[in-house]
Amino acid sequence: MNKHHILRFHPDVEGDLLKIYSWYEEKLVGLGDDFLQIFYSSTKLIMENPLQYSKIYKNYHRYLLRKFPYAFYYIIKDNLIIVMGVFHHARDPRMIKSTLGNRTD
Repeated sequence: MNKHHILRFHPDVEGDLLKIYSWYEEKLVGLGDDFLQIFYSSTKLIMENPLQYSKIYKNYHRYLLRKFPYAFYYIIKDNLIIVMGVFHHARDPRMIKSTLGNRTD
């Protein structure tokens, strides 16, 4: 039986996405839209099977986006999936852990 999951975003994720979107739009108009489309379609995959993706730090799971060098990190609480951050692959893992640790759900 499939459990129904609800997706939420940490308030700081909007800022993460806006920075990424703006950076890609400066490079090529429409590329930011491509990024957002891939991001949001990926969240649908997470909702279908959130445990499918690796737990990489404490209770944080990571999903690697296709086409773009970004990953988003999420936690699962009962039927709630909370996206806690979106980070570039080149970011220092210690910085990612520190940022995630400072974001409360």
